[in-house]
Amino acid sequence: MSLATRIRREWCFLRPLLRTLKRVRSVSSDSTHLACDDLEEAVSHWRERPALQFEGRTLTYGEFDALANRYAHWASSRGLRRGSTVAILLPNRIDYVAAWYGLTKIGVASALINNHLAGAPLAHCMKVADASHVIVDDETAAALESIRGSLEKSITIWNLGEPHGDQRNLTTALKGSSAVRPEREQFRHGMTAKDTALYIFTSGTTGLPKAARITHMRVQLYMRGFAAATGAKADDRVFCALPLYHATGGVCAAGAALLNGGLFIVSRRFSASQFWDEIIASKATMFVYIGELCRYLVNQPARPQDRDSQVRLAFGNGLRPEVWRKLRTRFRIPDILEFYGATEGNVSMFNFDGRIGAVGRAPRYLRGQFNVRLIRFDVEKEEPVRGANGLCIEAKPGEVGECVGEIGADARRAYVGYADQNASKRKVMTDVFKRGDAFFATGDLMRQDRDGYFYFVDRVGDTFRWKGENVSTTEVAERLAAVAGVKEANVYGVRVGRLDGRAGMASIVVGPEFDIKELKAKLDAELPDYAQPMFIRLQPAIETTGTFKYRKTDLAAEGFDPELVKQPLYYRNTDRGYVKLTKASYAKIISGELRL
Repeated sequence: MSLATRIRREWCFLRPLLRTLKRVRSVSSDSTHLACDDLEEAVSHWRERPALQFEGRTLTYGEFDALANRYAHWASSRGLRRGSTVAILLPNRIDYVAAWYGLTKIGVASALINNHLAGAPLAHCMKVADASHVIVDDETAAALESIRGSLEKSITIWNLGEPHGDQRNLTTALKGSSAVRPEREQFRHGMTAKDTALYIFTSGTTGLPKAARITHMRVQLYMRGFAAATGAKADDRVFCALPLYHATGGVCAAGAALLNGGLFIVSRRFSASQFWDEIIASKATMFVYIGELCRYLVNQPARPQDRDSQVRLAFGNGLRPEVWRKLRTRFRIPDILEFYGATEGNVSMFNFDGRIGAVGRAPRYLRGQFNVRLIRFDVEKEEPVRGANGLCIEAKPGEVGECVGEIGADARRAYVGYADQNASKRKVMTDVFKRGDAFFATGDLMRQDRDGYFYFVDRVGDTFRWKGENVSTTEVAERLAAVAGVKEANVYGVRVGRLDGRAGMASIVVGPEFDIKELKAKLDAELPDYAQPMFIRLQPAIETTGTFKYRKTDLAAEGFDPELVKQPLYYRNTDRGYVKLTKASYAKIISGELRL
């Protein structure tokens, strides 16, 4: 790389980094300036500008604040105070952000619950939230009523739609509540930024969701950080089709728009076929993504209007390299801002200069500004590698390791964790590089190159060992996705009889051009023998969480047993390629008679 090219790269990286660091510098856990104060300042500055848009309805900043104030006074009239929690079980709608913003004005936390949950997972989240008041609408009321009898705590249900039974009418209650800002000194006296603002639940890909405790400090870091990192301005229109119960859409994207005087455009739900129509109609200049959302977009049939949008930036996380290139060129998106961060964690990075495939960057000359490190990790034992002195060993450039974040007193290094303190403690590692230190274990395997770029490899537990080699499910899924006709690929490891390790298995969604007979030859050219899936499962669709993350636990438990799996199954035969798996061949594989 020439000196001039290197200088340009560093300038593209440093300018937004310094802008972001400046924006979050004053955030402190001991500060009495809270997340709602940031939003109130924005309202005072841009009161007459449009703030929120949803299905043809628009609220100005002043109207947004007035609605939030009504939520605050409604909650106060019910006796809710600092330390109380209200559960919000709603789909995306125009007043979603206003609801939790208003509740923070009087010190009340909001538990943002996945509106797609039902049954035991919903009951679990309600138990964790420990809220006596729940906000629902016509879409979510029935699911809550169905588990109400199993809850230990009595709840009052407030319906924004048509109430049934003993449900209360929240729409009427809000109309009767004051739109004037609640007195700060009266309701927020004694509060600091380490008070809880939100509970945001993990996706629950490997079990029941866990509630991350999000303090005002964390909300400020999210909102201010993205307001700066995206470079959004007052004339920007930020489009969000992600669920508002999750941090990426409901907090980070909201901050990019609302702290800069821009317009936050909320879609009811993501639709791959309608996405660009909504983008074009709303004149959006930015949109927020999750990686799989973008995969759905590039898998859609090409249309003449694909390049007609005014989007200048897409920002989000989880964008795989092969999708990245297609997204940028097909839809003519000038800039893509990929970031890395865990809702409950203390590690955050941005890929400011657009290196394809990188989740972020921490150059060596700025090592002191970042708390992120990679440590060597044994994927078979699923534990860090420690030296003779008992300390961890830092991974070298190019070497895969677990990403960890040093825990410190300042805001960007602070670790709050989950509502469940035991779950929080399990994510903390001690004696990492020196005795007495503490690091947050992200559970993500990455590698870092010599220029400081980080590349996601896999989740701990997803990488598996087969034939003495470590296999990354993410890498295998990328290779499968490049095969003609493969629309989606979900890769995981499965046990095979008494054999050591786990064999690779892929559940794939395919189109008419897919040919199973050609699959092995194509994978032979892309993957070593040990990394190629031993089993293939054809599915009509792959189950995902509300934030488009693939569910793997149930698939791995079903494995390749034809008694459990009713969809087409194939196993890899060295000479014949992928062959239909029958009950007879399954029995031979398990017994060892048919060797893989």
